Amino acid sequence: MRITVEFYGIPRARAGTAVWQTEAATLGELLRAVGQRFPALEGECLSNGCLASGYTANLNGDRFVTDPATPLAPGDSVLLLSADAGG
Repeated sequence: MRITVEFYGIPRARAGTAVWQTEAATLGELLRAVGQRFPALEGECLSNGCLASGYTANLNGDRFVTDPATPLAPGDSVLLLSADAGG
């Protein structure tokens, strides 16, 4: 299923792009795919399919999620950002 990933703040600077699309059924799968495609995110923002401390994900603008087992649905949008990006 196609998922849109948006990057904000430090994740955007490290990824070098604002938006990317991939296939994933869970947040963990998505984060592993992001780490493989954008290795500069691994270690600082991501750690082996999990969000690193100080980073979070927002699912469809509705809620913040960090659990790698969080299911994703076709057409979902996940925003990756540092936890302090909102001020």
